[in-house]
Amino acid sequence: MARPATTVAALARMVRLSHSLFALPFAVAAVVLVARDARLDAVRLGLVALCVVAARTAAMAMNRIADRRFDAQNPRTARRELVTGEVSPAAAWALLLGASGAFVLSAALISPLTGWLAAPVLAILLGYSFAKRFTWACHLWLGVAQMLAPIGVAIALTGAAPLPSVVLGLGVGAWIAGFDLFWSLQDVEFDRGAGLHSIPARFGVAGALAWARGLHLLAVVAVTAAGPLAGRGPLWLVGSAVLGGVLLLEHRHVAPGGTLDPTRLNVAFFDYNAFASVAFALCALGDLWLAP
Repeated sequence: MARPATTVAALARMVRLSHSLFALPFAVAAVVLVARDARLDAVRLGLVALCVVAARTAAMAMNRIADRRFDAQNPRTARRELVTGEVSPAAAWALLLGASGAFVLSAALISPLTGWLAAPVLAILLGYSFAKRFTWACHLWLGVAQMLAPIGVAIALTGAAPLPSVVLGLGVGAWIAGFDLFWSLQDVEFDRGAGLHSIPARFGVAGALAWARGLHLLAVVAVTAAGPLAGRGPLWLVGSAVLGGVLLLEHRHVAPGGTLDPTRLNVAFFDYNAFASVAFALCALGDLWLAP
């Protein structure tokens, strides 16, 4: 029996398009940091948003394509769309190429500088999908990839990467890397058996939780510091405090008593992280409204 044709909805599920909700708020915060020196016309901001979504989509599509064989062997991921045939390999590759092209084209339309930077940035984003084949620091690679977003926003809007944007990028990268550690704890035994590398596979559950705590502490410190460095006001600090409080609750929720509870990971991802990122972005926008 022929497999059903790939649908747009299946492609969206494959790359978790709805999870762009977690990326866009920090792009908004990056805009706030450089607002006083930036060109904030609607076309430029639209192109920046398209770059963020297209880059994330390309990275997720590459991850699913690269991991298809491992996903089929792992009970936790065996129902992913590319494994079950709900999404065909041809459709996944088409989405990857289309999203990559949209990212490069959008970047080129912003400025020649961002156009030239698009290809190396894309290489870092797509390269993450292969990192766990050779290094336990794959989570940090993901953090570096995520760090590029606030820096890229600053370059797109001002032509430069000021220190506050770099510091915010460091915070965002540490936040994502720390949560990626939580998520990878589900696969520690599978990764070891399949010869894949990760911090949990290398340092064990307790070591991985310690790494996550350290990365999230760095995230809160860096995100908090970015605001004053850019001359932002008290609402930025309020947003940072909310972020720190939510991350603390997230750790207590996912690992009560220092022991991972995998059944709580979905709640942590959707509820805690979505609330933290959106609340922080709203505080940042409020600060911009009070002190343009």
